[in-house]
Amino acid sequence: MSNYIQTMRNLIGNQTLLTVGCGAIIEDDKGRILLQQRTDHSEWGIPGGLLELGETFVETVKREVWEETGLTLEDLNLFGIYSGEKGFAEYENGDKVYSVQVIFFTKKFSGHLTQNKESKRVVFLEKLELPKQLNSHQAPFIEDWIKGTAPPIIK
Repeated sequence: MSNYIQTMRNLIGNQTLLTVGCGAIIEDDKGRILLQQRTDHSEWGIPGGLLELGETFVETVKREVWEETGLTLEDLNLFGIYSGEKGFAEYENGDKVYSVQVIFFTKKFSGHLTQNKESKRVVFLEKLELPKQLNSHQAPFIEDWIKGTAPPIIK
């Protein structure tokens, strides 16, 4: 958790905090999507994380993806900006957030696929073999990728 979020939590307690998340839809040369199964809820989603003060969206997604997968992203394109009702979440500890998501797309990356302590598994999957246990906050952009919706998507 960043110092900013901890500072805000100290001020507002469990009240709803606005956050900006940045993630990446990463396709390999076979057209498969990279998904991460998280250790905290066993849900699947794309790699990414929260924007920190002073960071650009691109810096955030590159940092988070590298931390979570060991991959260095190249040739990023805007896939979509997501907001609305699905952005609300409440965690087990009672903390509430409303997150706006800036999602990128790329087929160009380097490095060796690894996983960190946040991940049970990090794997490339075909559209027809995606797990049912998708993170509900990320399902909209994964579903847009499956449908082939033309970017940039603004919701």
